[in-house]
Amino acid sequence: MDFLTLPKRTSGTRTYGLTSVVDFGTPIGELKNILADYSPYIDIAKIGIGSAVVTPNIKEKIELYKQFNIIPYCGGTLFEKCYFQNKLKEYQTYLHDLGVNWVEISNGTLDIPIEERLYLISLFKQDFHVISEVGSKDCHKEMPVSEWRKEMQLLLEAGCDYVITEGRDSGTSGIYKQCGNIKSDLIKELLRDIDHNKIIFEAPSAKHQMYFINEIGPNVNLGNVKLTDVLVLEAQRCGLRSETFFLEEHECNLP
Repeated sequence: MDFLTLPKRTSGTRTYGLTSVVDFGTPIGELKNILADYSPYIDIAKIGIGSAVVTPNIKEKIELYKQFNIIPYCGGTLFEKCYFQNKLKEYQTYLHDLGVNWVEISNGTLDIPIEERLYLISLFKQDFHVISEVGSKDCHKEMPVSEWRKEMQLLLEAGCDYVITEGRDSGTSGIYKQCGNIKSDLIKELLRDIDHNKIIFEAPSAKHQMYFINEIGPNVNLGNVKLTDVLVLEAQRCGLRSETFFLEEHECNLP
């Protein structure tokens, strides 16, 4: 339908405008069908929490994502489990054996000091692309805006490809209040100093996704997207839903 004027979307191998899905155990057969139709709308796939360890045919699943030019990686909880048990070398070997070359360094469950995370990034980035997460999964733990900003800037300067803002798959912690509302003042402050093309905002629900699309534009990076929501999200990005119907074409520096 080339006759419609829609917001311009990045395409192909995107560096921004990313949709990062979370896979909590989608069966291989079902995943093949989903990717056959919707892979052009998916850029990154996180094997959620530490579920990679118990996922049947995990190597086959990783290869399937790669066949569709989707970057697979393991959730930060698995990294934290390995860190807690002093098994990071074994974890690196495990990722290499799986054919995974992206890693998430997070502190959502453990309180890992920023200095330690920066050191770990320097080690991992020798062999991996690194994504790092900021924010806690504990909905009662509040971080000052200045700390959010400082950590995100330090992580990007240390060589992370992207930083993720914690939101959980429930949207009830990190950049969200316990009731699920977005901490909009926090988001606006972060956008003042940090390149939003380097931030992946965890946005598990349509309500959260539409906020970021309207606030930042159709090419905002969104994470923790359910596989079953990929098509609807793309429609939202293109102004094809009531809440984004009047979405203006934001400048997105398309090549």
